[in-house]
Amino acid sequence: MIEIRRVSSDEYETVGDLTVDVYVGGGFVEPDDPYVGRLRDTAARDAQGEVVVAVADGEIVGSLTLAEPTSRLSDIAEKGELELRMLAVAPQARRRGVGSALVRYALDAAYERGDRAVVISTAPAMVDARRIYDRNGFVPVAERNWVPVPGVQLTAMVRDLV
Repeated sequence: MIEIRRVSSDEYETVGDLTVDVYVGGGFVEPDDPYVGRLRDTAARDAQGEVVVAVADGEIVGSLTLAEPTSRLSDIAEKGELELRMLAVAPQARRRGVGSALVRYALDAAYERGDRAVVISTAPAMVDARRIYDRNGFVPVAERNWVPVPGVQLTAMVRDLV
């Protein structure tokens, strides 16, 4: 069974390490990229948004950050939307429904808040994550695609809730 819950402060380091390992180990971010610091700083992410974890057999095997449009973490969310950031699933926990459980948690949270949609940015190399988003009803919205830094093209995806 997978438990999804808010991260606790004593888990910040574990979540930061997991997120960096997934992004750097997956080849999505270079080890010396300044973004690694943002990925690792779970305390800041949790203060500016909400970090949730997936726990299986007593071990943190995934995490996801939720950001409101007014949060400094939000890149593309508009009023009435919740933005998903920094989805990370440990390699040994993949294909067990961890990523989908985290995304469904976020969809439920957005629905309960009265949001009209959930948004996320993803890169072409994030094939496993893209499958999760596709399965959960997210669709690409080309006019919201963006380039955070030269050479990095992100695809915006939206899941309407209404």
